[in-house]
Amino acid sequence: MTLSTDQSPSYTVPGTSLDTAGELLPAMQRALDELNELALTLKHVHWNVVGPHFIGVHTMIDPQVDGVRLMADAVAERMAALGASPDGRVRGMVERRQHAEYPLGRDDAIKHLKELDKVYTHVIECHREAIDRTEGDIATQDLFIGQTRDLEQFQWFVRAHAENASGKLD
Repeated sequence: MTLSTDQSPSYTVPGTSLDTAGELLPAMQRALDELNELALTLKHVHWNVVGPHFIGVHTMIDPQVDGVRLMADAVAERMAALGASPDGRVRGMVERRQHAEYPLGRDDAIKHLKELDKVYTHVIECHREAIDRTEGDIATQDLFIGQTRDLEQFQWFVRAHAENASGKLD
């Protein structure tokens, strides 16, 4: 399958060259894939969390799902503004995946939170790479900076639920 993001854009935003826009797109597509998968993983956790911490985790997750979906939409729309065709199809997302699938089904809330912490770490690392790779376009870089800040806050919420009384993630 040929991805439309592999194609050079025929137009882009004022002040950004076609070459620069083309260089940004692989990092942007990766971030879009990671955000789409994160939204699906968060919803999966929401549906499958059980145990004494159920309600706290269950109700914490939905606002994160909504926030991550908005992030994915912003990345895709920025890609379109740069002249690309963002690929939001599941097959492409799975084919481009560079990590293992989320391992848990129905399970204890704390186990889910520990796994979700790992997922957030991966997505945040991906976003930090996108910040570095989009240095040639400050509007795109600014998008990733703001999203990284929000992702880090979501991860903090997850960690705050999962840490023990001494402040350690077991």
